[in-house]
Amino acid sequence: MMASTSVQEQPLEELVASIQQGDTATQNYLLRTYQPFIAKCVSEVCKRYIDPKRDDEFSIGLSAFNEAIFSYSADRGCSFLSFAKLVIKRKVIDYIRFNQKRLSSISFDENFDEELMENPLEVAVVKDRYNQELDAVYRKEEIMEFKEKLREYKLTLVELSEASPKHRDARDSAVKTARILYHDKHLSEYVYRKKKLPIKELVKKVDVSKKTLERNRKFILAIFIVLSGDYIYLKDYLKGVGQ
Repeated sequence: MMASTSVQEQPLEELVASIQQGDTATQNYLLRTYQPFIAKCVSEVCKRYIDPKRDDEFSIGLSAFNEAIFSYSADRGCSFLSFAKLVIKRKVIDYIRFNQKRLSSISFDENFDEELMENPLEVAVVKDRYNQELDAVYRKEEIMEFKEKLREYKLTLVELSEASPKHRDARDSAVKTARILYHDKHLSEYVYRKKKLPIKELVKKVDVSKKTLERNRKFILAIFIVLSGDYIYLKDYLKGVGQ
């Protein structure tokens, strides 16, 4: 059943919410309509043209898009397509990683390469190098997503580098402020909506002066973005900081 004109004219986020309530007709409509978008996302990971009818990677991307529909929340502060793009790319990378490990295992088992079998350390090094290269791709994709999100807040990586507090105590304090901001529903909704810090309200919640908040505004916003998004690698840098 084709989606009606009224459905086609609805905002995408509203269609996603409708699907989450059990609207299977709209679900099928989105899965069909956004196949070119899915193929493009998969192609960016695989670095080649993706044929929806022949490439297994496309099926992984399609499944990931469907998963994104049901796991998306407007509270994330990002558009559905930005979120779906991230989910698709991560699922495809996981698929590539899994198959590479499986194929390597088959190759080692079936070929009985004596030199490799006699040098398990060399085999381990090769596998580790591959995983490092894949992690590098993963990390690069995450940084690109982060840069796109920064633009929504009228920020750049260059600005963040210049605005980052120079002293460790100041950085820890700024990260702590960002955590408080993120966990406060009222304040975080303000940030998602206005794309800026609620300075007057925030100063009442933290042990930091208004002047300091204004000076570290860009850095705090950036940390808030990391906390509110699916940034696996960037969040690693925040473990134990400002807690």
